[in-house]
Amino acid sequence: MSDTTQLTVEPVGTAKTRRPGGLSFQLARYRDLSLIPVLLVLCVIGFIVSPAFLTSDNLIGVAQQSTELSLLVLAEALILISGRMDLSLESTIGVAPVIAMWLVLPSSGPATFHGLGVLPSWTAIPVCLAVGVVIGGINGFLILKLRVNGFIATLGMLTMLRGLQIGVAEGKSIVNVPESFAYLGKASWFGAPAAIWICLVLFAVGGLALGYLRHGRALYAIGGNTEAARAAGIRVDRITWIVLGLGGLLAAFAGILYTGHYGSVSASQGNGWIFQVFAATVIGGVSLNGGRGTLFGALTGVLTLQLVVNVMTLGGVPPLWNQFLNGAIIIVALIISRFASGEKQD
Repeated sequence: MSDTTQLTVEPVGTAKTRRPGGLSFQLARYRDLSLIPVLLVLCVIGFIVSPAFLTSDNLIGVAQQSTELSLLVLAEALILISGRMDLSLESTIGVAPVIAMWLVLPSSGPATFHGLGVLPSWTAIPVCLAVGVVIGGINGFLILKLRVNGFIATLGMLTMLRGLQIGVAEGKSIVNVPESFAYLGKASWFGAPAAIWICLVLFAVGGLALGYLRHGRALYAIGGNTEAARAAGIRVDRITWIVLGLGGLLAAFAGILYTGHYGSVSASQGNGWIFQVFAATVIGGVSLNGGRGTLFGALTGVLTLQLVVNVMTLGGVPPLWNQFLNGAIIIVALIISRFASGEKQD
């Protein structure tokens, strides 16, 4: 697609936010920063609840605990911006490492879990990432080629992959993972966990791609008005397929970081995470209708959720209330988004 064609396409994805007179566009940009005051208030509350809140150990711990969820949010944000959704990311973070371990771990020995041992241990990371891409590709085939409803297709994939994870792992946690597979999740670079630096780099790269690359800007056009984007020459199906594959790749990579962080592949790894993923993306300003949102907003959404949980933990609130809180946050964010965007109700 030529540069001149792209110039005519760019406003499609942002048409909802630039009218009238650019005022709503400016409000949308401000909305990306709207969680910054919330984060500051949470820090003040956290310090009041416990002086240990502002210690470097606690804050680094919160950041590291946010890394795996952040990658799922990054993946979901890209998919939502393009006008789609993927519920199966929750299962991909667990099943991709399980399949990788199944293929590389030896078939006999003292370990509690035995694999096939058909591949050398150094291939565990490439295999895990490949599994994520394949899952995203299958989702793309179901949605784009077979025209199955995206919500139902990825919900079915979530359930099927969860069953596959439990079946292959025999309901056990896999603790004897190769050292090379666990390195990124437990290593420290420049005084902080490597996973934090990796997440920051990936969010920065994703933000730059959405803002400056042709295909990145095309996601907003596709999510804003698919038919208009198609008429303008954007290869909608190809780009959407790539985004779904990239989402699976990021989810599998999150599984690698999680495995290294905790030293094992948990039998329930990722279970129930999709609720937190949507909570973070929604309060971060990413529209469920597509075509609107930023990765910076999504990242602040993750940090907000994690800080709320941390403050509640330090305050002695039982973790059993976390799921209730996540649901309440989603509902409040949807209500605020509904009235702030000025969208008409169907």
